[in-house]
Formats: sequence, C-alpha cells, structure tokens
Amino acid sequence: MSLKGFLLVLGCIALIAPGQLLFKIAASQWRVDAGMWEALRTLASPAFIGALTIYGIGTLLWVYALTLVPLGTAFPLYALTFILVPLMAHFFGGEPLGANVLIGGAVIIAGVAIAVH
Repeated sequence: MSLKGFLLVLGCIALIAPGQLLFKIAASQWRVDAGMWEALRTLASPAFIGALTIYGIGTLLWVYALTLVPLGTAFPLYALTFILVPLMAHFFGGEPLGANVLIGGAVIIAGVAIAVH
C-alpha cells in the first residue's frame, strides 16, 4: 500500500470519529415527542449539518482512497474507527470508557495488524 493511500484511509477514519460525536450531539437535541417540526429543526442543527458535511467529505476521500488501496486492505483499517470513536466520546463527550472497550480495542488492533500485514 502506498503512503498516500494509507494516509487517505487514515484521514477517512479521522473524519468519522468527530462526525459520530456530532451525530451524538444532534441526537441529544432531538425531541421526538415534541412533534414533527421539532424533529425537522434538529435536522437543521449545526451539529447535524456538520456531521453530514464531515461524512460527505469522508465518503469522497474514501472513494478516492479506494482508487489507490485494495478494499481488502483498506476496510480492515477502517475498523480502527471502533477504537477512535469511543476514545473521543470519552475524552470529548464524557462517556465512560470501560476495560471491555480497551480490551476490545486491543483485539481490533491485533486483527488489523494481521489483516493488513
């Protein structure tokens, strides 16, 4: 895998995590019981629009990365989002980070190392 392809895949991963945090913020603002207009207002919130924008950029980068990196190599790397998202949720969102998440993250890293090597 080329360095450029590797960095593009990592860039996609780096975009997904803050996008997920923004989706979480938008979800916390969503008041489904308040009616349809309140739900639509949530869809126009800066957090939701920011998340969609980040995901859109990440998707475009992902498609470009796949022109350089085989999917069988890129997709295992994408599993690193399952580590980065909980870490960012802990440090920036105050969510708990248990031992099971850390152990699972270590297993994911081992799996990525095996799959990509």
